[in-house]
Amino acid sequence: MIAKISSGKDTAGLIRYLYGPGRANEHTDPHLVASWDGFAPDPGRSNDFNATRKLLAQDLDLRVHQAKRLGRAPKQHVWHCSLRASPEDRIVSDDEWAAIARRIVAATGIAPEGDPDGCRWVAVRHADDHIHIAATRVRGDLRTARHWNDYLTADKELAAIEKEYGLHQVIRGDRTAAKRPTRAEQEKALRTGHQRAARERLRSTVRTAVSVATSPEEFLDILARTDNMHVDIQYFPSGDIRGYKVALAGDTNAAGDPIWHSGSKLAPDLSFPKIRERLTDLDTPPTPAPESHRRPNHWHQATAAAERIPHRLAQSDDATAQAHIAAFGEALDALPLLAPKDLRPQLRQAAITFERATRSRIRAQQDQARALRSAIRALRSTPVTGDESGLAMFLDVALLVVTAAAHWHQLRQHDQQVTAAHQALTHLQTAYQEAARSPLAALARRQTSAPTVERHARQIRAAVPDYAEQVLEDGAWAALATVLTDAEAAGHDPERLLQHVARQRTLDDAHSAAQVLTWRILRLSQRQAPSAQARAAQARTRMRTVHPTDAKQIVHQRPDPVEARIRRR
Repeated sequence: MIAKISSGKDTAGLIRYLYGPGRANEHTDPHLVASWDGFAPDPGRSNDFNATRKLLAQDLDLRVHQAKRLGRAPKQHVWHCSLRASPEDRIVSDDEWAAIARRIVAATGIAPEGDPDGCRWVAVRHADDHIHIAATRVRGDLRTARHWNDYLTADKELAAIEKEYGLHQVIRGDRTAAKRPTRAEQEKALRTGHQRAARERLRSTVRTAVSVATSPEEFLDILARTDNMHVDIQYFPSGDIRGYKVALAGDTNAAGDPIWHSGSKLAPDLSFPKIRERLTDLDTPPTPAPESHRRPNHWHQATAAAERIPHRLAQSDDATAQAHIAAFGEALDALPLLAPKDLRPQLRQAAITFERATRSRIRAQQDQARALRSAIRALRSTPVTGDESGLAMFLDVALLVVTAAAHWHQLRQHDQQVTAAHQALTHLQTAYQEAARSPLAALARRQTSAPTVERHARQIRAAVPDYAEQVLEDGAWAALATVLTDAEAAGHDPERLLQHVARQRTLDDAHSAAQVLTWRILRLSQRQAPSAQARAAQARTRMRTVHPTDAKQIVHQRPDPVEARIRRR
């Protein structure tokens, strides 16, 4: 059950609407279910509808007129609260709605229980699933009602009502969600042929600009160069940037002027100070030495940065964890710009949905997530081409990150964020399946010889015995065998790589253990293999035997150069 509260200055106009046909003739059988004293006139049950409607408005306004004579009436004297049940709820009876209305006016301070000077109010029902409470804010002692934070107090009372009445328990937020478009904005979007309101389209555009910008100045420049976008930058007297506001071309008011939206009105984290905090002093991606012929793979770097997020969520403090979730949200915002056209709708929807999971009441320590932000921005020069393996590899890790983010939010009772993460996961799973199909098929077509496949199967059984049969029966096994063969040809020890991957992350929650191993082996195998001398040292290390009961004979083995290099990275 949800509440919507507003104010006004025309009691008669509100009563006329509540007892009228509605904007789309949706009002049926309007009638009173409760009132301040139980004896208010009900136009819906009167033989003289118009006269009774006027009488009801006059009764509600009685104290308002008295206060006006004393110069004490508030300008917005009407308090209007609509209460709507969820679509899956049973039909609530008139008596139940009456009891709910009394609890709401008491909780919000409009008419506290047992207070003879409470405000005058009525509850009108004109549909099965909701009622409207109309009240005037002048009390019996002619003081204005104290109803600060009325939405929060009403929402808290509704949460208790849902439990007591066995109704659907609405997922409640923490006031960090972006402002939803109004009904007028939604209707305007439909009239102009758009599925989303202007406010929502602007929010997506601004978030995308943030995700690829490397500085606050570049962010504003990207916005200014975006088609169908107006940008207005505000400055302090000193000349420093104070803020910005944006408008869509063609989105105008009745006077023909653009409808402007400041960044902070689009979303709490899109104000210019918040954006400047995230974009200041980003890490610069490392540049390979001139003599090096190995160009860094930015998709691999971004994947490695994202892969560390679940560990950060489990081990770091909340401020650092929140920063990594926000940074990952920026990564999802950037993906539609980099991906092939057929994947963009799912990726764009995943980014839009996950946006709600990027904010909470926990203030993010933004400087802790610079590595991921820098890696994502480096992808601007590396769009998806060829076999799309880089995108598939990143999306494979993204599924793990979103799952970990949902768990992190759930532990902190961030209900809306949990729901958003689960919804984003559905879109990412679809996008991953599409992105992975082609590169996995290409790897599988490079048939590996039967003896080599059998040898890799033995390595799988030795390295990950708990998942061996699952991997070997998976349709992606042929692709994994090809990747292991390539790694071996590059000088790597396949069994050691498998062991490292298994230690790095459990495969219990993997959608496909074979696919997870494929992407991770592919990424690790493209790093420089250990030299012949290092491999010889590894062989000697494996041949050593240590007697467990004789501490003096314990030989301190040198670390695996492959693993040491991975840790340093």
